[in-house]
Amino acid sequence: MISTSGITLRFGKRALFEDVNVKFLPGNCYGLIGANGAGKSTFLKILSGEIDSSSGDVILTPGERIGVLKQDHFEFEDSEVLKTVIMGHARLYEIMEAKDALYSKQDFSEEDGIKASELEGEFAELNGWQAEAEASELLMGLGIGKELQGALMRDLSGNEKVRVLLAQALFGNPNILLLDEPTNHLDLQSIAWLENFLYNYENTVIVVSHDRHFLNKVCTHIADIDFGKIQLYVGNYDFWYESSQLALRLMREANKKKEDKIEELQRFIQRFSSNASKAKQATSRKKQLDKLTLDDIKPSSRKYPYIAFTPDREAGNNILTVKNLTVSIAGEKVLDNLSFIVNKGDKIAFVGPNGNAKTTLFKVLMGEILPDDGEFSWGITTTQAYLPQDNSSYFDTDLSLVDWLRQFSKDPDESFVRGFLGRMLFSGDESLKSARVLSGGEKVRCMLSRMMLSGANVQLLDEPTNHLDMESITALNNSLTNLDGNILFVSQDHQFVQTIANRIIEITPKGLLDRQMTFDEYLENEDVKALLETMYS
Repeated sequence: MISTSGITLRFGKRALFEDVNVKFLPGNCYGLIGANGAGKSTFLKILSGEIDSSSGDVILTPGERIGVLKQDHFEFEDSEVLKTVIMGHARLYEIMEAKDALYSKQDFSEEDGIKASELEGEFAELNGWQAEAEASELLMGLGIGKELQGALMRDLSGNEKVRVLLAQALFGNPNILLLDEPTNHLDLQSIAWLENFLYNYENTVIVVSHDRHFLNKVCTHIADIDFGKIQLYVGNYDFWYESSQLALRLMREANKKKEDKIEELQRFIQRFSSNASKAKQATSRKKQLDKLTLDDIKPSSRKYPYIAFTPDREAGNNILTVKNLTVSIAGEKVLDNLSFIVNKGDKIAFVGPNGNAKTTLFKVLMGEILPDDGEFSWGITTTQAYLPQDNSSYFDTDLSLVDWLRQFSKDPDESFVRGFLGRMLFSGDESLKSARVLSGGEKVRCMLSRMMLSGANVQLLDEPTNHLDMESITALNNSLTNLDGNILFVSQDHQFVQTIANRIIEITPKGLLDRQMTFDEYLENEDVKALLETMYS
C-alpha cells in the first residue's frame, strides 16, 4: 500500500498541491486525471521519490517495491536490452552483478564462497533463475523480438526504447506500479497486451493516460486532481466523466424536485454498476456505487473547448476516388497501388502499423506530395479541411494568436476572432501571445479552429489527439461523432476510432483491407483476422 499524509508542493506563492491525504490500496488500478498543468506527472514523481514535496510524507508499506516507467529514454544507452529490463528490480540486478564479480575473481576465497552462497539464496528467493525468461516474455508482448533483446539500447529506435522501459517498470511484479502515459508510442496490439496485463495485475497501479479506452479497460478507480486536492472516485473514466456531467446538470437544475434527482442518480448508477473493468472487483465496486448519494457526486472545474464543424454546403454523392496510387519516399515504396472510393457519409479510420504510409496518403490527398503513379479525384461539391500530424510550419511566425487566426476567418473583426478563440479556451491576454510560443496542445486547438472556420464538408485528421488534454479529446470526439459528414482520420486512440468510424481501411504490405464496420467489430471479426494474417505474412 502507498499513501500520502499532508503532501504540499509550492512554487513560490503558487500551491500545486495543498495538504493531500490519499490512500492507494492493493488490487486496485487508479487513473490519475487532471487538467493540463494540474500536476499529474509531478505527483507520480513525488510518490516515487524522484522529487521532494514542500511538506508532508509518502508512506510505503515496509518491504514493498515500486516499479516506475522511466521518462529519460537515453538513461541506459550502454546497456543490453534484456539487462535493462532486469534493472527494473534493482536488488535482483545488484545480486546478479555481485555474483558475476565474485565468480570472475582469480583468487576466489572461502569468504567469497560464503558470500556467494548467501547471494545465491537471495537470488533464488527473488525468482532470479526465471528473470531472463520473464524479461524476454515481457519484451515479446510489447513487440520487442528476441533478435533485439541482446542489442544495446542505443541501437534501438525511440519507440522501441519506450517499450523496453515499460517492460522494465513491469518486471519482477512490483507491489506498486507508477505509469506515466504508458501507451505513448505503442501500437494497438501492444496496447491490448498491456491492458490485459494490467487487467490481471494483483497489486497497486497508478497510471496517467490520455487514452480513455485504456483507462476504462484497466481502472477500478479515478484519482482526480482538482483545486490542488486529489479526490478518489470508484469506477472507470467514463463513470467519472458522466457523473461529473450529471452533477453539473443537477446543480443547474437546483429547483428540480429532490426525488427526481435521486431517481436520475439511481438510473445512472444502475447503468454503470455492471461496467467493471476487473471481474474480481465487480461485486465490491457495485456495493460502493450503490452507496453513492447526491452529495458524493461533484461537478468538475474542467473546461471543455467548444468544437463544432459546420459545412458551408452539403457534399454531393461523389466524395473521393483513388485509383492505383503509388508513392515512394527515399527509394522506399510507401504506398503501393492503392485504390478505394469514399462514399457520402463515410467516416473512415485508416489503421495499420505503418504510420508513414497513412501520413503519406493524407499528404497526397491534400496535394502536398505528388504520387509516382495513379491518381485521385475529389468530388466537385467537396471542400477539405486538414489537420496534419506535424503542424510546425503553420506556426513559424511572430503573429499574435488573434492575427494568426484572422488569416483563416471570413469575418476579420477582432471581436469575432477573440470570441472564437475564447470558445477554444484562449481567453484574455492569451489571445495576444505569439503563435510561435504555443504549446503542442494549443497548436492543435488552433488548427482545429482553422478547420472549423473553413466551412469544409470533408475533414481529414492525422493523429488529432496527439498533444491534446482529456477535455479537448472528449470535445473533439463528441463533435466528430455527431458530425453528419465525411471524415478521413488516423488515430491510435481506441475509443476515438470506435465511436467515430463506420468504416475501417487497413494499409498492409499486400494492399488494403476495407470493411464497413465499427473498429471493435473489425478487431473481433474472424474473417478479418485470417485475412490480416496472410497479408502480413
